[in-house]
Amino acid sequence: MTSAARVSIGLPVYNAERYLRQSLDDLLAQTLTDFELIISDNASTDATAAICQEYAARDPRIRYVRQARNLGAVGNHRAVVALARAPYFKFASHDDRYDPDLLRACVEALEAHPEAVLAHSWHRTIDGQGEVISADPYPLDTANPSPRARLRSVLRVSPGGTDFYGIVRTEVLRSVRPQQDYYNSDRTFVAELALAGPFVQVPRVLFSNRQHEAQASHGSRRARATKMGVGRSNPLVHPMARMYVEYAAGFVRAVLAAPLSTRERWVCLAEVAGWLVSAARTRLRGSGGSATGAVAATRAGGHPTASSPTR
Repeated sequence: MTSAARVSIGLPVYNAERYLRQSLDDLLAQTLTDFELIISDNASTDATAAICQEYAARDPRIRYVRQARNLGAVGNHRAVVALARAPYFKFASHDDRYDPDLLRACVEALEAHPEAVLAHSWHRTIDGQGEVISADPYPLDTANPSPRARLRSVLRVSPGGTDFYGIVRTEVLRSVRPQQDYYNSDRTFVAELALAGPFVQVPRVLFSNRQHEAQASHGSRRARATKMGVGRSNPLVHPMARMYVEYAAGFVRAVLAAPLSTRERWVCLAEVAGWLVSAARTRLRGSGGSATGAVAATRAGGHPTASSPTR
């Protein structure tokens, strides 16, 4: 089954026992059935391993790997990408919910739009009990054929969609710079994909993004950065100011590495520069003159989505 899979689903988990069964049941109930589900357990200390082993024993599409040590959220996300064997790839989270038609609808959208690099559906936001908080149409301009327009939307629209959890062409995913472990790196990663090509949205709500008090996207910026990369915990070696600079530089690197014409590259760099100036002005107005953390003032939730994948 896995050698002929059309989609690789990468599910990085860490101490995920509370919601894991719900997400696994949703993923295994997809109407598109030829997928592989790669679970990378980041040295969990709760019942996560037992749950994963139980499900893997009864469904051959599941490949369960337990890491010997905690790699950090970004390291664990990279681990599932490295194991993927299908032409399409999707990140999944242990606490989100998935409509049975999500995979099928997104794969069909990609096959109908060969120019698109990523497909996803509209989403709803739910709370810890599964109650709907909001359900809004997709707000970004990532279907625009202009790389500049796509980048501008990723930079400026807040809050955004949940494109980090879309289905992406695996060859495109592996052609861009892997997600880094600095603060907010998931947002620059989505920008890399948007610069690689347009996205397509299925105009149906097929994905439920859960927001709850226990997820790692809550807490201080230092705490969130440490969960992204375990080596980021030392504030002397990795002060937040350094990570803000890395975050801003990530957009510049994304533009420089993207398959753009010379003119497109320059106008995209101008978009990044304009966003930085706007962010700095916003921060200065809001802080009475301090520019510290100016870049972070535009943060919508970890990346241009409703949640951060640091779970």
